[in-house]
Amino acid sequence: MPARRRRRCPVLSSSEECPPRRRQGAHERRPPAGQVESPTVSAAGSTPEQPAAAGTGGTPTRRDLGVEVLLLLGVSLGASAVWALLEITNRLTQNVRLADQQATLNESATPDRPWLDLAYQLAGVGLGVIPALLAVYLLHRTHPPAWRTIGLDRRRPGLDLGGGLALTALIGVPGLGLYLLARALGAAVDVVPAALGEHWWSVPVLVLAALENSLVEEVIVVGYLLVRLEQFGWPPVALVAASALLRGTYHLYQGFGGFVGNLAMGVIFALVFLRFRRVGPLVVAHLLIDVCAFVGYALLGDHLSWL
Repeated sequence: MPARRRRRCPVLSSSEECPPRRRQGAHERRPPAGQVESPTVSAAGSTPEQPAAAGTGGTPTRRDLGVEVLLLLGVSLGASAVWALLEITNRLTQNVRLADQQATLNESATPDRPWLDLAYQLAGVGLGVIPALLAVYLLHRTHPPAWRTIGLDRRRPGLDLGGGLALTALIGVPGLGLYLLARALGAAVDVVPAALGEHWWSVPVLVLAALENSLVEEVIVVGYLLVRLEQFGWPPVALVAASALLRGTYHLYQGFGGFVGNLAMGVIFALVFLRFRRVGPLVVAHLLIDVCAFVGYALLGDHLSWL
């Protein structure tokens, strides 16, 4: 038979034995089966803090947030920026001038089967907006409620609508002029905003596509990204530069005109957010600009040879 081991007390040294166990008295009866015993209260009147269970989360560390930002951008607009860099490299290394190349934004998937084409378009819009919802979900862990944090709620409809209209006028007309100038200089491709064909659902789908673009870009590139970078202690100049540079980069597939125009738009939008802490006006402006571009081209493109 093995030798009997001495019982050790975890709070004493390895050479000391634990004191004998106290017998349970009548005043120390255990709770009935199924009833949880209350935690011991310390002399100060508070219960001892219990360690968080593994996997239950807690306050994210700086490293956690950095990984979060990289992963979110990696499955959304950061990935778009990488593809746009490859696309502009491909365009510049072809034997065709940049001005003679074309980029189509909203293209038909199955033109011979309109019903299936509609399903493709709706699935693209529905799945495409998920990264924006993911950004809000992640931001909610540290800045609840996240919709209010980024200013995409209903608290200030006047500012959102009025500011959106003002930004549309400020950016829309100069943006069109910059595109035409870049085309004349050979620094931009021929952008076709819509190529869905003539169907009853074409205009509604283009409006939904514009809504998807506005939500994804403004929620991620402005609301989410600027709030997260502020947590890292970035100064305002760096915040504006990072947001604007990312926006310009994932538009490089349109050529250098698209890059410069969206870079300028990114600077203005980031400054507006830092001033008012709302992406509402930005979403409204982006939506109106894209609706004018998509629907306007679909309805008038054949009659405006300069587009």
